[in-house]
Amino acid sequence: MNQPQLTINKNNEILCEIIYQRISESQRKRITFAEYMDLVLYHPQYGYYATYPVNIGKQGDFLTSPHWGGYFGELLAEQFLEMWHILQRPNNFTMVEMGAGQGILAEQILGYLKQKHLDFFQTIEYLIVEKSEVLKAQQKQRLKRYRVRWSDWDQIYYSSITGCLFSNELVDAFPVHKFRIKDGEIQEIYVTSDYQGKFLEITDKISTPEIAEYFQLVNIDLFSFADVEGYQSEVNLQALDWMKIVSDKLLKGYVLTIDYGYQAARYYNPFRREGTLQCYYQHHRNNDPYWNIGRQDITSHVDFTALEKQGNLSELETLGFTQQGLFLMALGLGDRLNQLSNNQGFSIEEVFRRREALHSLIDPMGLGNFGVLVQSKSLSEKEKKQTLKGLSRAC
Repeated sequence: MNQPQLTINKNNEILCEIIYQRISESQRKRITFAEYMDLVLYHPQYGYYATYPVNIGKQGDFLTSPHWGGYFGELLAEQFLEMWHILQRPNNFTMVEMGAGQGILAEQILGYLKQKHLDFFQTIEYLIVEKSEVLKAQQKQRLKRYRVRWSDWDQIYYSSITGCLFSNELVDAFPVHKFRIKDGEIQEIYVTSDYQGKFLEITDKISTPEIAEYFQLVNIDLFSFADVEGYQSEVNLQALDWMKIVSDKLLKGYVLTIDYGYQAARYYNPFRREGTLQCYYQHHRNNDPYWNIGRQDITSHVDFTALEKQGNLSELETLGFTQQGLFLMALGLGDRLNQLSNNQGFSIEEVFRRREALHSLIDPMGLGNFGVLVQSKSLSEKEKKQTLKGLSRAC
């Protein structure tokens, strides 16, 4: 396991006690891995995102695209502008950012639009749906000069949004169910503890038939794999529920999802026998979710086929799926690189810094390989025929 050097296993002991209590109170003295992951990341007082928000960024555990300067938000803003035009410039264009981190992306988008496209900026209602109270406080501080509203899902009316609901690196942090093929069937991996209080994994019958139904949805036959015994991976049922909610709130417009992940055939590849679950601590990756509990991030890759299929069942239409590098290049990232080559009065050091930021966003071994899924709802036939600029290089 690739753990950071010179770092001891330092758990959040209060959180561990809460998890022990949850296990001991359960009927079979165990909880699903999804329950465990939800507590570790999202417990309102002691979860990772409640107590360690400073660990997002260059000094923390992981970086997201907005941390590489303002380019990412500016290019996304150009895509939102085009969506507004395709929808015939409605007087109220609602943008719902789901999981806004420290508010950096929102600041980039709103700041750019205010400066470059004031007519569009004045129509925007910017909503943020955020689970972490600590992150919400950071967002409010960062965005206090803009008209931004924070809302829970139950405060957003059914079919009330005309505009775009979007997320960047949100779905990968949803709690997942873990499973393993054992004795010729899909068995779920549960979390229990021994008499010394150590967390252990055990396998048994699946906790819900939705796990087996998931593979019917994405059209994957695990038992067609050679040597399938022992194969393990994850199922993100919460992503399906989330997709339903997103569609329910949208009257007309778009859903934009950016994250790292694969289509189902690649996600559930027989050669990926250990799944995609990974943990991050101080920019080091490891595969042990029971190490530094509550002090490291836990994620799994996104199955974009599941989002597409569930979207189709929820009245969403898939407009395109591509990689972030292609998406941003189509929105003008290449033009920005060319402008830097002409040196617009920047110092050599600043040119190199900006060039590094742009290249990082399209790096095929990193952020550039992230998936970008665009879905729509209730577009007219004329509106559907207008290909979004960001999808003009879609795979």
